[in-house]
Amino acid sequence: MDEQDVIAVLVTDHREVEQMFTELEQLRGPAQADGQTHEQVKTLAERAVIELVRHSVAEEEYLYPTVREHVPGGGKLADQEIAEHAEAEQTMKHLEGLEPADAEFWPTLQRLMSQIRQHVAEEENDLFPRLRQACPPDQLIELGGKVEQAKKMAPTRPHPAAPDTPPANKLLAPGTGLVDRMRDALTGRGRS
Repeated sequence: MDEQDVIAVLVTDHREVEQMFTELEQLRGPAQADGQTHEQVKTLAERAVIELVRHSVAEEEYLYPTVREHVPGGGKLADQEIAEHAEAEQTMKHLEGLEPADAEFWPTLQRLMSQIRQHVAEEENDLFPRLRQACPPDQLIELGGKVEQAKKMAPTRPHPAAPDTPPANKLLAPGTGLVDRMRDALTGRGRS
């Protein structure tokens, strides 16, 4: 299998999360009346958060430093993206403490979906085309591999207080990721 460039890797992540969001929206009505659907919603929401956290950590470790270095005006752009991540991470942390039957669950989930959809649109319509123009294809492919590796080691739970920029995020993410994956294994979180 050929290695994918970083943009292809991240767009694939975007589509997977959007599919989870669509499934959650379709389950909203039945979940409010059915305990079994309640569990489906909880599991699917957990999976979405896991994927979003892993994706965000990988972007913060590799994508945004590259944007800063190579894209004209990249520092400001990266800062804006990191701020959006921080906002979404706060929403995910709040959602993590809620059950689908809680009054705040669906409004919080809807806020997260809105934040992520706006963020994805900005990346795909502005940041990614600018990055593709600024970086050679071989560098984008190398970055794609680094992002894939980072996602494997990344935390699976939101940590709003954790650093968002290198080098601290690269040092802390693997250890935090290990602890999160151990907690997930013990609790069954994120299993289908």
